Amino acid sequence: MAIPAINAFSGKGVAFGSKRIDKDGYENPINRKTERNLAALSAVGVSSLIGLTAGGLTSCVKKGWKIPTGVGAAAALISMILILPSKLYNTKVGAVVREKEMGVFSRQKEAQANIYNDINNEIKDEDVSLDDKVRHYTTVKMADNGKGVMIKGA
Repeated sequence: MAIPAINAFSGKGVAFGSKRIDKDGYENPINRKTERNLAALSAVGVSSLIGLTAGGLTSCVKKGWKIPTGVGAAAALISMILILPSKLYNTKVGAVVREKEMGVFSRQKEAQANIYNDINNEIKDEDVSLDDKVRHYTTVKMADNGKGVMIKGA
């Protein structure tokens, strides 16, 4: 069986995950389910560390394994009850905010690409004077770089 070579310029890419397309048709890499699962995993890790620390400190004071294990499990459970709701809420709010930011970013990049396509078409047009071509290109480039504001000349 032959494996075909991957050409970087073929336009075909390897998909490493499913692309999420929002309602406006833009790709959005933020996945709320993954964010929630990572927050829960983080809360489990922190509460386990708290439980192990509490159990370890208790084992220094009490002999045996029953009491330190019980204290550690109780500390882990209590910390999980206190940490998990806050983490899940903050993650949900953060995911919504990042989804909206990515949507704005995608729209901005599309608008920017459209502007540059228009400028490129204008540059190729022979009916437009060279001064207009240069002025329009520099105006867009300065606004894109943040070095100036789009000011129309008098």
